[in-house]
Amino acid sequence: MSACTGIPAFADAVTTPSDKKVAEALMGLARDRGPAKSFCPSEAARALADDWRPLMGQVRRVAADLPLRATQGGKEVDPARARGPIRLSLRRGLAARWGCGPAK
Repeated sequence: MSACTGIPAFADAVTTPSDKKVAEALMGLARDRGPAKSFCPSEAARALADDWRPLMGQVRRVAADLPLRATQGGKEVDPARARGPIRLSLRRGLAARWGCGPAK
């Protein structure tokens, strides 16, 4: 487990994590931060593998199917199609459903 996020740290760079494991890592970070704060998708990839860069396409693709908001330069983008750095956060309307307290 990662001491900071409670996300299991999968250090095996040879095995590609399942989409379910990627989704769990992403939603764990989103719950930890709440809807008012964002995180970089690489944080989830780093929690899943030591060699995390090859996972970034999968992480972004999985993020696109979750109740996450992706932004780039303050504007909402599709995480699977955006080029360059993006930030992810839990959509405000879904915060209570995902255990992040009352939605505002």
